[in-house]
Amino acid sequence: MSEHRHFILNKPFGYLSQFVYNQTKRRNKKLLGELHDFPDGTMSIGRLDKNSEGLLLLTTDGKVSYFVRSRKVEKEYLAQVEGEITEEAIENLKSGVEISIDGEKYVTDPCQVKAVDKIPDYIGPKDMGNRTTRWISITLREGKFRQVRKMTAMVGFRTLRLIRVRIGDTYLKDLEPGEVLEVSDFDI
Repeated sequence: MSEHRHFILNKPFGYLSQFVYNQTKRRNKKLLGELHDFPDGTMSIGRLDKNSEGLLLLTTDGKVSYFVRSRKVEKEYLAQVEGEITEEAIENLKSGVEISIDGEKYVTDPCQVKAVDKIPDYIGPKDMGNRTTRWISITLREGKFRQVRKMTAMVGFRTLRLIRVRIGDTYLKDLEPGEVLEVSDFDI
């Protein structure tokens, strides 16, 4: 029986969280396999949409993937929202908001949300033009499709940039976008 392998990746903006593109036309989609020579059977644990960045765990162990995707493990995101987010909006996010998942109404679980005055140095700036923006931290134990973006939109603040910075006790730290680190196990 072979030993499983585990990887930490800083997923760059514009990449899909998959190894194979299942559509008939590729249309210049960037896939994770272009970033590193991963072994056969490697899977991403959860996903980040094409426009999201940050921490992505990859493994060849389906049991580890299942556990990390469960509600037992916290996932922390930094979201740069358009506008000067209000304390009322932050409180609404903390309490849970109604979003749509596959056309069905869904109320998000209560979560941790706070305004962030200074983002970590490892997060490089991106030009947002003349827009007023604010960073917030959102920590969830669930992970629905485009959940953070839908949540901030429901309280009136569009997410312009979304970066996952932590899964359990595994942090993005100073990995450069596209950089892969092989580890013996994840600190969950």
